[in-house]
Amino acid sequence: MRICINLRAIFALLGFFLLANVAGAQELTSTNFKVADPVVFPGGYSTSDTFKLTSVISQLVTGTSSTGSTFNINSGFLFFPAVTTPSLSATAGNAEVALSWTSATGVLGWTVSSYIVGQSTVSGGPYTYTDVGAVTSSTRTGLTNGTLYYFVVRPADAFGYGIGTSSQNSATPVAPSPSPPPPSPSPSPSGGGGGGGGGGGAVVSGAATVMFSGRAYPKSSVTLLKDAAVAASSFAGSDTEFAFLLNNVTPGTYIFSLYSEDSQGRRSSLQTFPVSLTAGATTNVTGIFIAPTIAVDKSEVKKGDNIAIFGQTIPSAEVVISVNSEHELFVKTPADKNGIYLYNLDTVDLEYGQHFTKSKAASANAISAFSKSVGFAVGTKNVAALPEAKSSVIKGDMNGDGKVNLVDFSVVAYWWNRVLTATAKVNVDDKLYPDGKITLRDFSILAYYWTG
Repeated sequence: MRICINLRAIFALLGFFLLANVAGAQELTSTNFKVADPVVFPGGYSTSDTFKLTSVISQLVTGTSSTGSTFNINSGFLFFPAVTTPSLSATAGNAEVALSWTSATGVLGWTVSSYIVGQSTVSGGPYTYTDVGAVTSSTRTGLTNGTLYYFVVRPADAFGYGIGTSSQNSATPVAPSPSPPPPSPSPSPSGGGGGGGGGGGAVVSGAATVMFSGRAYPKSSVTLLKDAAVAASSFAGSDTEFAFLLNNVTPGTYIFSLYSEDSQGRRSSLQTFPVSLTAGATTNVTGIFIAPTIAVDKSEVKKGDNIAIFGQTIPSAEVVISVNSEHELFVKTPADKNGIYLYNLDTVDLEYGQHFTKSKAASANAISAFSKSVGFAVGTKNVAALPEAKSSVIKGDMNGDGKVNLVDFSVVAYWWNRVLTATAKVNVDDKLYPDGKITLRDFSILAYYWTG
């Protein structure tokens, strides 16, 4: 039996069902009523003398819809709430540690209602958490003197859930030193021969103490700056550990910075710590991991040839090297037992032009900051890079005192946007970037060689 199928009839029937289900934009009206269908004008409204209908609660552009100061609606795309993380400082006292932190700010739905303090005697936790309320400081009491404590702070939402975590900080409570006995009366009739306070490192009453400790390159020099001036210099041991203890510091807020120089005189990037010091208390800044040094063997490399990227960090660390290109490249290489690392980068995939590279190191659970950036060009020939000068400080030293500080900055700033005299070209411009003018490039060089 033959079955005949009328295709024209099937398509006609299918078209009927499709048309029956099409949503059409239209307006419905009567003598006292009008509805503008939302398809006609999203976000519009319809009115008559006695009736008003808002057809869509939405937004024409992402983030623009609002019904007042107490309500906003975000639609059309996914929005992710976020919160800034607090910066935590810890100051040790007698059987207590005073904590302070910067306030956290929530956006897109998260509101910071309180802060939760985590406390532990083990680095990385587990922590015992205490909600301290909507404050930015808390003193943890009942601690054991001589025991190292670790702290974190977590901002909490309205339901008490932690929505972020600060970096960890630590402090060791200490018992106050016993007061010395009053001095015996001087047998001298004049009585005026006593020594001044602070000699030999004696602690001055009402002063603050701050300690910095961490890891650098084996047997490398480490320099500590306080408000851009050299406060102390030391050396890391063969185990890479270093520490600075500053006594008799006037209480207040300071910008402390550290840098190190490797065995070839290459200087690390500057690591900066804003610290608030309290009278009679010791503030510990621990766990510092000095960033690696970095250099390249060519200032220009022929495309397709290798360029060596090398430097120094702590021994046996894993070094991650970043190279900016059309797509940023990341490669890894290990440091040897002396902290020396080397990576030969094939430039076949790099485009022609200027590039910059930087590195950071990881060891155990610690990760350093990035090193300074070093530039090189991919071109048509190989040009050897000039060796980095040892830190005898010539670049940027305008007055020849062996330092680069505010005196030198003032000299350079004077010639900003001025026509250089012949003398200024020799004494100022030639000591920075010798192009016959003072620009931001000169100030960048000055900042790199800054000693304070």
